[in-house]
Amino acid sequence: MLEKLEQISKNLRYWIIKSTTKAGSGHLTSSLSAVELMSVLFFSGILKYDISNPKDISNDKIIFSKGHAAPLLYSLFALAGGIKFNELLTLREFGSVLEGHPSVRLPFVDAATGSLGQGLSVGVGMALNAKYLDKLDYKTYVLLGDGETEEGQIWEACQIASTYNLNNLIAIVDINTFEQSTKTIHGGEILRYKEKFQAFGWDTYILDDGHDINKVLKTFNSIDFNINHPKVILASTIKGAGVSFIENKMEWHSKTLSEEDSIKAINELDIKDLNSVNTVFEIEKPDIIQTSQYVKKEASSFKLNTELFSLNLNEKLATKNVVGDILNKLGSDNEDLVVLDAGVDNSTSTQKFKEKYPDRFFQMYISEQNMVSTAVGLSKVGKIPFVSTFGAFFTRSFDQIRMASYSKANIKLIGAYSGTSLGKDGFSQMALEDISMMRSVRDSVILYPSDALSTLKALELALNFNGLVYIKTTREPTNNVNTDLTNINIGDHILLRDLENPKVTIISSGITLHESLIAHDKLLEQDINTQVIDLFTIKPLDSVKLLKSIKSTKILVVEDHHSEGGIFEAVTSSLINNNLSFYSLSVKKMPQSGEPSELLAYEEIDSNAIIRKVLEL
Repeated sequence: MLEKLEQISKNLRYWIIKSTTKAGSGHLTSSLSAVELMSVLFFSGILKYDISNPKDISNDKIIFSKGHAAPLLYSLFALAGGIKFNELLTLREFGSVLEGHPSVRLPFVDAATGSLGQGLSVGVGMALNAKYLDKLDYKTYVLLGDGETEEGQIWEACQIASTYNLNNLIAIVDINTFEQSTKTIHGGEILRYKEKFQAFGWDTYILDDGHDINKVLKTFNSIDFNINHPKVILASTIKGAGVSFIENKMEWHSKTLSEEDSIKAINELDIKDLNSVNTVFEIEKPDIIQTSQYVKKEASSFKLNTELFSLNLNEKLATKNVVGDILNKLGSDNEDLVVLDAGVDNSTSTQKFKEKYPDRFFQMYISEQNMVSTAVGLSKVGKIPFVSTFGAFFTRSFDQIRMASYSKANIKLIGAYSGTSLGKDGFSQMALEDISMMRSVRDSVILYPSDALSTLKALELALNFNGLVYIKTTREPTNNVNTDLTNINIGDHILLRDLENPKVTIISSGITLHESLIAHDKLLEQDINTQVIDLFTIKPLDSVKLLKSIKSTKILVVEDHHSEGGIFEAVTSSLINNNLSFYSLSVKKMPQSGEPSELLAYEEIDSNAIIRKVLEL
């Protein structure tokens, strides 16, 4: 066994050197430091993984949170027979699936990494699924760099993993002392890392030489999974290990070898027969293969159900307050639906789901960044997470949301308490940038329901859509103005007031839609015809349908959001080439505390402001 693992380690170093030299870029030294750690994990029988079925739910999960060590990851799967050896030489080339950091274009990669600090949270989601939902035996291994433990999200993930007793989650910290331009905060002081992880309730395993295969093997085999704590191996390693002239040299962080130096480095590996570098080694498979179960989860389709259950449509209802009832109904028909909330479930109404389905609700506390990445992990093992907090607080998770889109994660974000209509809580709680943020995220969908019925429709559509959906809800109760949403789909708007020869089309969503309807009715008393469009979908917009509804009128967009990146820009960018006149009412003044009606008037987005603007036009 030791001789085989030594050979594998040499072969891994060979291909890391060859691929990065050919590419002329890549993180050579960061990959070399973790070679023995990963060769033992992959090829000693510890990792259980069916290389021919990488998406099998029974496979152990492997996340390279230290995503810049991608050359090592690709070399591992090449030695396991999943990637052709000559394909390694396409590293970082245009069109190659072997990108600079792990991409889900490669079937062995479950989640895109490279933005440091997020991979452990993804692992938390996968481990939660195994322990509490599917109740499977797979384990989740996450490779971390010592530098990325300086990210706060790592410790958010640590405390949640400990809270949920995730003894099936194993972090491996490659402590090679250096990050890109400096030594790490703790350098190689391994006991400082031990103190931190232990303080968060993790079982710690010290590995004083991460390049001694015998010690690495013994450390992995000493892990006691009967103790109900998450596990971490803290491994002391050498950056650039195996190539003497680049070892422990910070300036080599993202540099590669010249052809001449690569030959010198390969000679140092002392490989007896270079033909042996093309040898394939077997990874031990899981005891039980359950591919069909996983495929079923991935391919599920859901029947729309517009039953109104407990909603009383004759009373005003806040869209954020009906979310829990709707999730309960959807959850009764769809067992893969799970809910995560960041300690505000009594405000977002997801506590109703927690009370009815406690086994499918995960309290993530006030750790929104970890919550979003955990949802990514859950989605990659077949669950459909609905993730809820105040819309304003999702902005602190923008990077996690951005990476979720690159992971092609099937997650649904519900941002409550939107806009200045929130009232007395003030600007820190008002989501006035969330539409702008979510519009910039690749392949995202943004739905902005204005009443209870359209909230029901938004959540149903989100459940059916395979991808990232953001649903914006509000605190103020509103009347039900949408009656028939049967044929409404993602991309659609709703024409609520359609008069002959309108002078102005008022386009709005959420709370300002109701102000627009009030303005419409008052203007009608003055014989001024307007029409009102509920822009239920902010992204993507069906520009053809929208243009047809507008009928060459002037267009007034009203929104409880900053003008930059909001509904106005969504509409104008969609219709920019149609020689139309656009006007905007949006949040332009510094918000402050006050009654919702006072704030809407102050920002000039209430019905009176709309009337003044229409008369001006």
